[in-house]
This record gives sequence, C-alpha cells and structure tokens, in this order.
Amino acid sequence: MGKMRGTVALALLVLALSSLPPACLAVTSPYVRPRPRATLSLRRDADAGGQTPQQVHVSAVGPDKMRVTWITDDDAPATVDYGTASGQYPFSATGTTAGYSYLLYHSGNIHDAVVGPLKPSTTYYYRCSSDTSREFSFRTPPSVLPFTFVIAGDLGQTEWTNSTLQHIAAADYDMLLLPGDLSYADLDQPRWDSYGRLVEPLASARPWMVTEGNHEVEKIPLIERHPFKAYNARWRMPYDAGASPSGSNLYYSFDAAGGTVHVIMLGSYTDYDTGTAQHRWLQADLAGVDRGKTAFVVALVHAPWYNSNKAHQGEGDGMRDAMEALLYGARVDAVFAGHVHAYERFARVYGDKEDQCGPVYVTIGDGGNREGLAEKYIDPQPKTSVFREASFGHGRLQVVNVTHALWTWHRNDDDEPVVADQTWITSLASNPACKK
Repeated sequence: MGKMRGTVALALLVLALSSLPPACLAVTSPYVRPRPRATLSLRRDADAGGQTPQQVHVSAVGPDKMRVTWITDDDAPATVDYGTASGQYPFSATGTTAGYSYLLYHSGNIHDAVVGPLKPSTTYYYRCSSDTSREFSFRTPPSVLPFTFVIAGDLGQTEWTNSTLQHIAAADYDMLLLPGDLSYADLDQPRWDSYGRLVEPLASARPWMVTEGNHEVEKIPLIERHPFKAYNARWRMPYDAGASPSGSNLYYSFDAAGGTVHVIMLGSYTDYDTGTAQHRWLQADLAGVDRGKTAFVVALVHAPWYNSNKAHQGEGDGMRDAMEALLYGARVDAVFAGHVHAYERFARVYGDKEDQCGPVYVTIGDGGNREGLAEKYIDPQPKTSVFREASFGHGRLQVVNVTHALWTWHRNDDDEPVVADQTWITSLASNPACKK
C-alpha cells in the first residue's frame, strides 16, 4: 500500500509541475461572478421516526479513532455499531447524550460516541442508536502520505453552498478543514438543524475538523449570556485528545498522516493575548512539534491576519500581533482563514513583509454563505498579495511528500469547478535557510 501511494504521489508531482502556469506578478482576477443564489430550506424527513439518526457527522480523535455525532428527536441509546462490511457490525461503542435550550428552542438529543481503534485507509459501515433504517459509512484517513485536505470556509446553506459541496464530493479527499462560520444560523436555532442535514452526506463519510467564526458566537446580552452554545453542543472537536490537549473546544490541534502533518485550529473569538489560556497552549503546542518528524505544520483561524479586501479590514490584527511571532518561530508552513467572503493568497509573509521563512497566508471564506461576496479590494494590490478573486469555491491541500504540498483553489464557475489558482508549498523544515 505504501509503495502504491508513493507511486501515486510521484505521478501527481510530475503532472502538477507540467500543468502549472509560469510565475507571474500579483494578480487581481477580472472574473465576472454569477449572481447570488437563494438560501436553502432543508426540512426533516416527515417519514422518519423519533429515534431515527439525523445530522450525522464524524471527526478524527487521535491517530486511530473517530467521533460520531448525531441527533434524534426522541430518547435513543448513544450507541454506534460498526464494522468493515455493510450490514455487519461486530463492534460497538457507547457514548453520551446531551442537549441545550436557546430562548424558546430546545434541541433534539445530541449523541456522540468515539469508535476505535480503527485501521487507516479503511471504510467502516455504521449505524447510530441501533436504528436499522439508515446505514452510514466513513473512510479513515491514511497514516502515510500522500494526504489530501479540503479547505472551505464560511459555508452557510445556500444554493451556492450546495454547489460547493457537490464539487467537494466529486473528487476524493481524506479530511475537510473548516475555518469558521458553519451554519449562519445567527440565533435562529432550527437553521443549525437544516445545516446538519445539508452537510450530512459529506460530513458522515469523511472527518470534518472545524473551528469557530463570528457567526457561531450567538450571544445575547442579559438573555443568552454564554457564547457558542449551539456550536459547542453540536460540533465537539478533539480538544481533550492527543499530546497537547487545550481544554477548550474553541482551539485545539491534531496530527494527520501518521504525524507527518500537524494541524492547529485557532480561536479568533476567545482570548488570545499573551498570558491567556489560548496563547499559553499555542506556545506549548508548537514547542512540542518535532520538525524532524513533522514535515508540515498548518494553522487555521477565522479572521485573516493578512487581507487586502476592503471587507473586515484590521479585524485579525490584534490576534496577529499576539501570535504571529509564535507561528513564525515554529516555521508554520501555511495559515488558512475565512471571514472575508472572497479568495486571496499571499506570499510567505512575516511582519507584513515577504519572508522566505514565513507562512503562506490564504483567505478562503468563500464557501457559499448568504451574505454574498466581498468584491471590493484595496488598490493598488499589495506586493505580498499574489492572487485575489471574489468568487465562491473551495481549496485542496495535497501533501504529496515530506517536502512538497500542492495548493489548488477551485472557483465555483456557474456550477463548474475551475482551477483558478495553484501553487506548490515547500516545507520550511526542508529549507536549510529556515532551520533554527
């Protein structure tokens, strides 16, 4: 299996190198965007029973486990039965059940159970709450390279969102990373339910790893004083797992591809200044990464630290001031952000200047949200900004080997995924000039 994956990786490397456009100066795309599309309305299946699992999604927990999360209207056991053959479930795991209330809304029963240990690159079939009416399946991520991440931010639940999800599903991948702004429920709690139904076909089949955005806060002074109530209840991430538990669902880290890739999910909307819990955790997490074994380190955050779009100018500056030096010192390879509803890729940057040892910064808040696109950019385009375009779409980060990863952004071109930007990212761990 490892030999075959290595052959595939080499073929991918050669193909991508032959298809890349020549290097060019900074580009602001002249592409004319299609018009906005309506918000979807996904109602619950009227024929489903109260114990029928819905809104099923999975997330990775450590090197060989997965968390399955689902909701039932009525009381049901928090059990997941699973196995490697359809209809046969020799293994079982029991988890926990919770729920929450928000104003006059009361959630269904939110169950989650951790299954494993699991074999890498293996399809498992499973059912939730012993319900025989719905069988799901997921494939575990590989434990070696190559490894493909899909990255999509600010998804929402519009017709553009649905188109983006179809494009994601059309090509294989191992894990999805989402840098905040999931459902755009914005206090309307049933929209969290419709979002769960919308993403279930993909989120139940591959691990979705998410961090929060501003639309997850949902705090109402004097009435709903606790922020992130729905987000934390519905999208529990592995913040208490691994070698570097954070203690907060709003920021955490995990390894992929057998530790070859380290992923850091940061929280833009919880305290991040020097001396705060998140800052101390990040410092310790980065100090624990052995770049002799970990080829790539990537980080996700919601509010971008670098941004030449006129939307949300400066909103990530405070966090950048507090944390940029930590990421630079650890030679983080790339930072992906959302929030701005457009696409933009920067060169390697540190301290607002090009730096060969800084991360590549990418804004990809263009999944399909209902607020539309941020079409106005600062002119002239900064020298550090390589490519920018206000379009819906998604990205793929293919970590091909320990030295190279291929980043590709697919524009959502009136229902067709079109490669609009592509570049190789070389591991800073392999660059002698950047070794500490």
